[in-house]
Amino acid sequence: MSDRLNQPWLKQLNYDPIPPLLKSTNECIKLKTSNELLEEEVSFESCWTSREVLQLVKKQQPEGCWKYPQNRKNTKMDNLDQYQTYRNLGKLVEMYNLDRSHSTIQKAADYFFSVQTAEGDFRGIYDKQYTPNYTAGIAELLIKAGYKEDPRIITALEWLLNNRQTDGGWALPFRTRKHNIGVSYDYHETIQPDFNQPSSYMVTGVVLRAFSVHPLFKGRQEIKDAGVLVSAYIFKRDVYPDRQDKKYWTQFVNPFCYTDLISVLDSLSLLGFSPLQPDIKKGLQWFSDGQLESGSWDLKITAGRDKETQQLYLDLAICRLFKQFSFN
Repeated sequence: MSDRLNQPWLKQLNYDPIPPLLKSTNECIKLKTSNELLEEEVSFESCWTSREVLQLVKKQQPEGCWKYPQNRKNTKMDNLDQYQTYRNLGKLVEMYNLDRSHSTIQKAADYFFSVQTAEGDFRGIYDKQYTPNYTAGIAELLIKAGYKEDPRIITALEWLLNNRQTDGGWALPFRTRKHNIGVSYDYHETIQPDFNQPSSYMVTGVVLRAFSVHPLFKGRQEIKDAGVLVSAYIFKRDVYPDRQDKKYWTQFVNPFCYTDLISVLDSLSLLGFSPLQPDIKKGLQWFSDGQLESGSWDLKITAGRDKETQQLYLDLAICRLFKQFSFN
């Protein structure tokens, strides 16, 4: 293995994963690899003018959202435009490094803040129902885009802290009342949570991502405790029906949307957890054991048409989480 920078994290892998990333024809992957793994100063200007970015900019609606594809739309639901906007914002921020200096990000942020409730959560994807996972997912992207000091983001994170289960994690409130997902379009009153029910690893893992990237919240004891809680779930089943099977730990999508092994380890590494913690060590070992001689990984990718591009971004994400853990 190359000792290009004598970085300890590279020694945790059997093969050097960096050369295939740098040899990619995807310019953004090469730039992100140089910046995130090799710590080089780069300009992402070429990413901002890539074909997909220009296409997304063109399709953005005047109010800042994107329309959900009509041929895939469930006529019972009228909130999928918000979901589509969340996913597209994820692409722009995570894959192409756009930030709030770009007018498209500003318009998307204004759209999301327009659907933020007085309580602080971002509501609408599940109609009238509370959505800790999407509130956190939206907040995470806006934090990464440069809104970490915006008081509306602070309000959203405080709402999340005030709406935890008693065990310290998070769950979908309607699930704690034994409702199924259909309640989001069949029941138009907000269902209050039963905080005494157990948390969901799927929801808790998503929520932790937002806190892990905010400097004022990532060190709080409540967040550390939630990290301990979710780490104990690695490779185990959830208690709720949504993505309950343990197989979902090793099914991936880029940008992150659900909770999987990459996204959880990424958050735990940013929160300062040790790679020697037994559950975390087990997760890291899964990647070490599964690495191919090419330096890449053979991953099950469950969404998106361009699997080759997703594979590259997921390979990069795996490298990044190994780098973020301290192996010194």
